[in-house]
Amino acid sequence: MQITRQTEYAIRTMLELARAPRGEFLSTRYISEQQDIPEDFLKKTLKLLVLAGLISTQRGVHGGIRLARPAGKITLVDIIEAVECNVALNVCLAPGYNCPNQPGCPVSRNLARAQQAMLNELRKESLEDMLGDQ
Repeated sequence: MQITRQTEYAIRTMLELARAPRGEFLSTRYISEQQDIPEDFLKKTLKLLVLAGLISTQRGVHGGIRLARPAGKITLVDIIEAVECNVALNVCLAPGYNCPNQPGCPVSRNLARAQQAMLNELRKESLEDMLGDQ
């Protein structure tokens, strides 16, 4: 699995928001400049993060974007799933896909185990953890 550029931008955006004092709103322009993300592309990414309930927005002079939950309660898998929708190592593992080789496919069985291990690791890593690693 390779994450998209948009997912990378979403992770970097969420880290920027996690660095801000709790409750402080940041502007899209500020995030764009700090993270070197094209502002129009950032706005599209922010919509996905809002829909996932990871960030909240406020209009107006004192508005902007902030985390909707504490940084310690937002994991990498939360962010990846907000942008990518489904995290699957192979199409046969995607929700709703009816693989003609099931049941008993050794490829699917082994990839499923690897995918579960990857998701377990991503669930362990919160934004707060990532900031502590810097």
